[in-house]
Amino acid sequence: MNTLTYKGFLGSVSFSEKDGVFFGKIEGIEGLVNFEGESVSELTDAFHEAVDDYIAYCEEEGLELHKSYTGALNVRLSPETHSRVAVLAKQAGISINAFIKSAVESKIAAML
Repeated sequence: MNTLTYKGFLGSVSFSEKDGVFFGKIEGIEGLVNFEGESVSELTDAFHEAVDDYIAYCEEEGLELHKSYTGALNVRLSPETHSRVAVLAKQAGISINAFIKSAVESKIAAML
């Protein structure tokens, strides 16, 4: 997925060949905020404007800026991967949950 970032917000980016327009939405928020443009420059400007408008709206209404997450998440694995994770977690003396949490945090750190 192509994305834009601005003021800590992430915007998804897609292209409609039929309409000849780039479009997207602000991700990770409660609600739906879209933006569009006919060029990358127009799209970027529209995204920045959408984020600024969203921030102003949230401040005016006393709303949280970002979607809140519970921290609980279901992960689907193949039976083979699940078995391997269970063995590795046992060998490390930690729970499967702790093993997966560590693996995800390591991957995130490597990508930053």
